[in-house]
Amino acid sequence: MRWGFNRLSGVVAERIGRDVRCGALFLFMGRSGSALKILFFHGTGLCLFYKRLDAGLFRIPSGADDPARQTIAIDEDVLNALLDGIDIEVPQKEKAKTVKRRSKTLH
Repeated sequence: MRWGFNRLSGVVAERIGRDVRCGALFLFMGRSGSALKILFFHGTGLCLFYKRLDAGLFRIPSGADDPARQTIAIDEDVLNALLDGIDIEVPQKEKAKTVKRRSKTLH
């Protein structure tokens, strides 16, 4: 997470094959998953947004952690949930737990 404007712009151009000024947001995550940077062009210059979580990890959509994939497209709602620290994976339903209650008999 030490890379700045120039190096991240180079990654966008060389590895992803996109112009950093195309209007897209480019998200970069640290190895630990607790920090991310977003590089984007805002009219007159590049902006770099950095966020580090105090606790927990950012959760990315399934398929994004595949080393063969270099890019993944997400919509605005997923990005907002990601930045809010919300797990954007579909939760699997847990089996219902039965609670055994003790019956009290009064004499």
